[in-house]
This record gives sequence, C-alpha cells and structure tokens, in this order.
Amino acid sequence: MTVHGTCDPRFSQVAEEFEANLERRGEVGASVCVIVGGEVVADLWGGQAAPGVPWSSDTIGHVWSCTKGATALCAHVLASRGELDLDAPVIRYWPEYGAHGKGGTLVRHLLAHQAGLPTLREPPPTGAFYDWKLMADRLAAEQPFWEPGTRHGYHALTFGFLIGEVIRRVSGRSLGTFFREEVAEPLGLEFWIGLPEEQEGRVAPTIPADPPEDPPAFYIKAFTDPTSLPALVLAHEGGYMALGESDSRAAHSAELGAIGAITNARGLAGLYRPLSLGGSGLVTREHMSLMALTASAGTDAVLLAPTRFGLGFMKSVDNRYLPPADSEGALMSETAFGHAGMGGSVGFCDPAARLAFGYTMNKQGPGLGINARGQAMVDATYRALGHRQVYGGIWHASGD
Repeated sequence: MTVHGTCDPRFSQVAEEFEANLERRGEVGASVCVIVGGEVVADLWGGQAAPGVPWSSDTIGHVWSCTKGATALCAHVLASRGELDLDAPVIRYWPEYGAHGKGGTLVRHLLAHQAGLPTLREPPPTGAFYDWKLMADRLAAEQPFWEPGTRHGYHALTFGFLIGEVIRRVSGRSLGTFFREEVAEPLGLEFWIGLPEEQEGRVAPTIPADPPEDPPAFYIKAFTDPTSLPALVLAHEGGYMALGESDSRAAHSAELGAIGAITNARGLAGLYRPLSLGGSGLVTREHMSLMALTASAGTDAVLLAPTRFGLGFMKSVDNRYLPPADSEGALMSETAFGHAGMGGSVGFCDPAARLAFGYTMNKQGPGLGINARGQAMVDATYRALGHRQVYGGIWHASGD
C-alpha cells in the first residue's frame, strides 16, 4: 500500500515498520507521528479509511482509551495551577460522592484506577453514557467494589465520568469544553472529546477486531461468570459497546472522557509534545515529576493481568511471559507515560528522550494492550533514538 507523509531519514525504520503493518500485519488504515525535541520527525499515513476511501492527511478516528490520557492531562493542568489537590478527598470538590463509605476516596485514587468503581452494580438505561448527570449521580451513589486505595482495577468505562466530574466541579466547565479551551486549542490540536458535527465526515469508521481464537482472561471471566467484574463492565454500559454504536453521531458528540476521543496520530503526538519538553507551560516542570510516577501496579482486579498506572496514565508493562491471549502490554521506557486505546492505538511521551508519539488505526486488534502493530512502531522509534531493550523489555538509552 502507498504510504504518504514525511519521515526524517534517521527514522526510516519507523516508515519501514509502518509499511509492514499495512502490507503484512493486517492493518487497514493508519497514521503515525513521532516528535523529538519538539520537531516532527515522522508524520505518515496510509491504507483505507473506509472501503474505497483512502486514509488522507486529515483523516481522524476513534482512539478509545487514549482518551484517558487527555482527560488525565486536564486534571493535571488544574493541579499544576494549584486549583486541584490530587491528595484531597474527592468530596472536597464533589460532596455527593461520599455515599456508601466513599468519603475517604482521594482524587489520586480516581486517577490510578484504585477507586473501586470500574462499573455499576445495576445496569443503567440505554443511552446512559450520553447523559452526563445521570452517570455522575449513579457513580456518586454507588457502593465501591473494594475499599478505595487498597487495590487497582481498570476503570475502563467509568474513568471519564469520575475524573471529568471533578474537573467540572473545579473549573465550572464540562470536560470537553475544558479540554478544548485549555489544551486542544492552545496547542493547535485536531483532537476532540465531543466531536463537532462539521467534523463528522472526516472520521474513519471503526473495524471491530476479529474474534480471538484464544480470548484474554478478562473475556473468559466475563462470559463464564455473570457476577464478575469483567461481566458487569461489559453488561452495564447502556448499549455503548453494541456493534456500531460507538460510530454513531450520538457517541461521537458525547463527552466520554474514558473512551470517546476523536483524533489521529498527529493529534496524539501533539497532545504529549509539551510534556516531552518538560511541561512547556501546560504544567510546571515540578508537576511533571509527579505525572511520571507509578501509582498502582500488579494483577489488575478487572483485566486479570498485570497492569501499571501512573496518575491517569499507563506505564510500561511487560506481559510477554503470559499466555498469548494476555501477553500484550506496553513496552516503553521507564520514564515514559501515556495511554493505549482498545484495538491498538497509543499516545505517550518520554521526557528523558524528549519524545512524543502517536499511532492510530481503524482495524482493531483483539488484545487488551498495544498489539504487535503499535508495538512495532514504538520499538522502531526507540531503536532510531539509539535505545536498547534490557530487562523486562523496557527501553533504555544506550549507556544507561
């Protein structure tokens, strides 16, 4: 397939792996963007956005949980300004949240997937994800599934409502509005949490993953134990995960801070560009050190595989020793942080390498982490920077 865009010769292996994704690894349409030291060194796209429609420079798509990185950044912008205390109880900003013993939940517990609310106990009505107040009220009134702060489990679908409501209470603006006014517009990003209707024609529809022959433990548990957390996560989502619903106009226009953002690789890399340069006025350099820390790690109570999270961001995790279905992780350097999206999209920064990276595609992979296509792009980027993989699959600068 024809690949378009630009690539610095030093990063030719990024272009080579991108071509391999399209030609040999089952990619349909995709984009990749690499920024080093604030300068774009690769901005590539190729394949098909839809049948008979080439992926173009301005094609955008649904990046699923990459949204969590954008939402977390909004919280950190407020924290860096002194308007939000990440160590404060959530009830300081959202008093109703204290129901059912949640008064001790800290803002950092929400960010680190330690809040104990990865789902609701009872199913919400159809379309609930498009009713912000309904979801915020339901979560505020819910009893946690574990004592907040004592364990972590991926809040796949609730993260955005939890963090987003705190952002709304502190800033007086909805999550999508705050992100647009304080992050996307100042940085010149084509990146939306709540897509304007005039942008709808640019969106590449999602192509669902092929059914896996060997499902991850999360799906096995979900389909064999209807009382389990994985089952409740998949069942209590108001119809959002129904086939094709996430591509509806209602889904695209909703401000879904866990899973709903629309952008491309250029937008993802651009989101992390200021963080790759020490904050660049978006957050302070002192606050940057907090963003890169690991806040929770170990076997995930929801995904049932090892995960590592900072305060709202994924950290590098090597699961290659697990059975193939659960072997997808996210192999970056220890100083890197960002977020992957369901199916394989990913955006992150590595401040030590002054690197910002984005990868998006329309054909989803079946796993729960960065699959082989996205990981190949990350690996090629680090190799081009002169890094090497050492223990645990983590990338290190040569000489470290």
